Formats: sequence, structure tokens, C-alpha cells
Amino acid sequence: MASRVSLKSSSGKGKKAAKSQEEGSSKIKLVKEWSTWAMKKAKVITHYGFIPLVIIVGMNSEPKPHLYQLLSPV
Repeated sequence: MASRVSLKSSSGKGKKAAKSQEEGSSKIKLVKEWSTWAMKKAKVITHYGFIPLVIIVGMNSEPKPHLYQLLSPV
């Protein structure tokens, strides 16, 4: 087995940079998780809310159609 050479510096600057980099990566990870969660919720809302939205907009337009006229393919 070959041994690995460590390039860590013993000064405090390296530790501070590593700590700030860890904080930055944790913030980025948190933003990615939150955006993924938000996109999943938006997908579900869009999926189940699109047809009711079309029906509501259609019922509030002029001339006022009946529900069966909105749902019929003709």
C-alpha cells in the first residue's frame, strides 16, 4: 500500500478557511434541499390544481357557461 501525503498546514489560517468552507457548503446544501422540497410541492400543487383552475376561470368568463358545457369536448 502506498502512503498518502497530507498537505494540511499547521497554521490557524487553514482551519479558518476550512471552517468557512464547511459553513458555505452546508448553506449550499440547505438551499438545495429547500429548493428540491419546494419544487416537489409546486409540482403536486400544479398537478392537482390545473383543471380546477381552468374550470373556475371558465365559469367566471363571459358568456357564463354551465359546468357541463365546460366539461364537454365540443
